[in-house]
Amino acid sequence: MLIVETLIEYATHSLDRPFSYIYKGNKKIERGYRVLVSFNNREIVGYVLSVKETDKNKEELEEELGFQIDEIKDVLDTAPLLTEDLLELADEVSEYYLAPKISVLQSMLPPSLSPRRSSLKAPKISYNQYVVPLDEDEEGLTPKQIELLRFISLEKKVLKRDIKSVSIVNKLLELGKIEIVLEEKRRLEIPDYKYEVPPRLSEEQEQVIKEFNESHDDVYLLEGVTGSGKTEVYLSLSEKVLKEGKSILMLVPEISLTPMMMEYFIRRFKNNVAILHSELTPAQKYDEYRKIAKDDCHVVIGARSAIFAPLKNIGLIILDEEHVESYKQDVVPFYHAREVAIMRAKKHKAKVILGSATPSLESRARAQQKIYHLLTLKKRINNQKLPATTIVNLLDYRNIDRDSYIFSKRLRMNIAQVLENQEQAILLINRRGFSTNVSCRSCGYVFKCPTCNIALTYHKTDNMLKCHHCDYVEPMEKECPECHSQYLMKTGFGTERIEEEVHRLFPKAKTLRLDSDSAKIKAKIPEVIEKFRKKEADILIGTQMIAKGHDFPDVTLVGVVLADIGLSMPNYRSSERAFQLITQAVGRSGRKEKLGQAIIQTYNPSHYAITLGARQDYELFYRKEMEMRKAQHYPPYTFMTAITISGKNENNVIQAAYDSVDYLNDKFKSDGVILGPSTPYIAQIRDQHMRTILVKYRLDDLAHDILKKYVDLFALKSGISIAINIDPYNF
Repeated sequence: MLIVETLIEYATHSLDRPFSYIYKGNKKIERGYRVLVSFNNREIVGYVLSVKETDKNKEELEEELGFQIDEIKDVLDTAPLLTEDLLELADEVSEYYLAPKISVLQSMLPPSLSPRRSSLKAPKISYNQYVVPLDEDEEGLTPKQIELLRFISLEKKVLKRDIKSVSIVNKLLELGKIEIVLEEKRRLEIPDYKYEVPPRLSEEQEQVIKEFNESHDDVYLLEGVTGSGKTEVYLSLSEKVLKEGKSILMLVPEISLTPMMMEYFIRRFKNNVAILHSELTPAQKYDEYRKIAKDDCHVVIGARSAIFAPLKNIGLIILDEEHVESYKQDVVPFYHAREVAIMRAKKHKAKVILGSATPSLESRARAQQKIYHLLTLKKRINNQKLPATTIVNLLDYRNIDRDSYIFSKRLRMNIAQVLENQEQAILLINRRGFSTNVSCRSCGYVFKCPTCNIALTYHKTDNMLKCHHCDYVEPMEKECPECHSQYLMKTGFGTERIEEEVHRLFPKAKTLRLDSDSAKIKAKIPEVIEKFRKKEADILIGTQMIAKGHDFPDVTLVGVVLADIGLSMPNYRSSERAFQLITQAVGRSGRKEKLGQAIIQTYNPSHYAITLGARQDYELFYRKEMEMRKAQHYPPYTFMTAITISGKNENNVIQAAYDSVDYLNDKFKSDGVILGPSTPYIAQIRDQHMRTILVKYRLDDLAHDILKKYVDLFALKSGISIAINIDPYNF
């Protein structure tokens, strides 16, 4: 009999420990297998941590342990799901982020292999059935049978479903003339791009590559202005690593950037590429994951979770646009792909490149302190000039008129000029939907999400009100539910409203829109990007999805319709985010021979994030923002952890929050600052009330020990849940 130590699928701190089961079956079972077990009278999936034999029977074992022990119902796998180095990485990530280990394992694996009950219904391997010749002797066959046998012999291999006569196939199988062979089907079609001869590198690019290759440092920050050719540096370095027999992990922050990066790498490295990101179907993820695990490719391109791809012998990990916050997961486990990349690179003795025109302050500060090796590209390719940028003050009535309250005179004039020149424009507003909220003019009632208590956004396309946080939707009402007035007012605007305004002002202009609404159909993102690249539209309207990474040679105008979105958010990163978004957006203009221009509309024309973003002056912004962070004791001058306490009973949550603050103040004393408890901006999700606590500290090791003991103590409190967010982004 075997004793099997198993993690169960519930990702909570209170259950973050192995549970013992026994196994008497005949199937092979090892560390890294999934098993079907009973827990609290429910059938769930567990993940095996260890297996050991025992001479005792079940009754003797239960008497020794002092509790009843259940049997494993079934073994779900025939081989371990993760390699030892990935299991070690899971331990390291779980320890660093104080996350339940099962939550890390669930993040690492695709839906079909995840240690969850839902994985049992997820897609598995799909096969194509091929007919191949076995015996070409035609004696005794009918003419029709001979015809088919000769056809199969000639083709060597024929897809069974392409043969119309099933009865003849079955007869030839029966006679032993042919046989069926199975070949695994790939459910993701990756385009076959023609090989592209590498362009001639600039002196700056050659110098960066030389410096990288000659250095023995582990982590490199590649800071290059927009259009400076960072992607070609990635490709050139990847080529060298592949020639050494090693693998490449290429991460991008947005799914919208995956098709473009995929094209670059496939043109250079052909069929040696796999794709992993959240927009793939479970079947496609499963196929790509197995393709990587079987060592059938040596380049993986993907978004955040691709950092866990089962690549072997990694030589280089690249994070493009490393500053983007989507590299930080916003649910348990709250890992950051950058930190995990560095952990993983150490295990493989690989190098890490973090690339950006606007590096995060944390990365730049580490580069200043020589923790990261700083590489710079200060010029655009072919010395192309940066766009001429104009800031338009929306508070100045001379800049707007009755023709449009959304587009200033200057922006309308420049759009008209671009259309006349048969060039292209990008219009950015980092807010989707038509109107940001709907209220009643008579009584002031605001339509809010019943679970999050935040204003619902009106979407004109389907006439629905939607919560952009929890995805709650409801039909747009014709009257106020409070006073039944029909005078409903829609205020604010998003991408839908911008598109309508363009059509009103420029009826002949062809537009495309790209935001998380229009991108719900999986093929929509690459389709929109390709259409715009082929000039099938004059104007591309979108959110931050279009602000970074893309290269459109005919775009000569970028309009940031409202640069203030996010600046007023109660977040210490708000200025940094605004600066990065403006800089990246402006950088989409004038990337080839034509001179570009950018118009930035704002109600805060003197804010340093906007003025310096318009000038693309990262150095001055970095110095100014670092002064602000230092004065306010924010990262990178301190470490931070956010603790979220949640539960159904609000009074219990409040009490647990104050007890937590008392405990943390007592343990940290003068070595940390405890802020809160506070009510978060979104104070309730579904039936869970929430309170947050922010901990600032300088001694990382001391804080980690205190927080770990805090979790062990408070996770056992009944009726509440605790989420620990190390290095939070949204506080």
